[in-house]
Amino acid sequence: MRIGILGFGRFGRALGDLLAEAGHAHRAWDPVADIPEARRARDLADLAGRSEALVLAVPVPFLGQALTALGPYLRPDHTVFDVGSVKVGPCRLLDERLGTAVPHAGTHPLFGPVSLARAERPLRVVLCPSPQHPAAAERVRALFRSLGCEVLDQAPEDHDRVMAQTHALTFFLAKGLLQVGAGAELPFTPPSFHAVARTLESVREDAGHLFAALQNENPFAAGARAGFLDALQAIHRDLAEAAASGEDLGEHLAIPDLGVRSPGLQEARDHIDALDRELVDLLARRTELILRAGRAKAELGLPVHDPVREAAQLRARRAWAQDAGLDPQGVEDVFRSVLRASRSAQGR
Repeated sequence: MRIGILGFGRFGRALGDLLAEAGHAHRAWDPVADIPEARRARDLADLAGRSEALVLAVPVPFLGQALTALGPYLRPDHTVFDVGSVKVGPCRLLDERLGTAVPHAGTHPLFGPVSLARAERPLRVVLCPSPQHPAAAERVRALFRSLGCEVLDQAPEDHDRVMAQTHALTFFLAKGLLQVGAGAELPFTPPSFHAVARTLESVREDAGHLFAALQNENPFAAGARAGFLDALQAIHRDLAEAAASGEDLGEHLAIPDLGVRSPGLQEARDHIDALDRELVDLLARRTELILRAGRAKAELGLPVHDPVREAAQLRARRAWAQDAGLDPQGVEDVFRSVLRASRSAQGR
């Protein structure tokens, strides 16, 4: 598929690299960004003329301007989609501006330049199909899958509710911590802070317009912030009252286990624990077979390590994972650990 990227900021550039790795020809246009000659379109007309799909990789507040500028060059055989972290407003805007004339969909890639640089996996994308263009949604789904992404379907409202409670609150919390100096150079930190520190670094890498969009463009973000602040104030009052009265409120202030609040979650956890016990039993059976194979190798004078067989095993397990709809690399990583344990057991 020939792709045109409108907006070549940090995400547009990162998306272009993913497209290139997957073998998709693409061009980009941005009036202010430095775009390599091989990827640069001459203008919007050239960008649209060369492309089957057009990615709107502009900040959410500028999506309307981008559609206005691009509008004269759009055709009924184009597929247009945005990549904003908010979906209610952008999807409504796409429906209003493009209607039935130009196929379109909304997307939110749940990764960015930082996570791509760290090779974090899996890559996930939320797809918000337009009811007017189901075929366009399928084309966008196929494109992201060709990049190695998992694609999750959501209505724009459902997406924004989840993002208000996760992405927006995470950025809100991180900005507050940075304001009080939590992200400064510290002589030491406990392990409980390490995950927070990684979050602070991720937020520090993102542009200010992303924070503003998460908070101001998401219709559910203000309510999430207010609820979060109310909860913090209540905890603050409880701590102050406990200190003043000498009363032990440890149990009251303990962080609740989500399973206690959700019978469905607890049931799922119980099933997971039971399944993990079965996996341990299977590993014990596998180890017994490994020891049997080790004794047979010893009788034949063969070495413990058989790299040719291990490579074939890993290829087969990747194929099984693919057939089962699992991440082949993740399954391979698991079996590499199993094979290391097997070699150790045979060696002993």
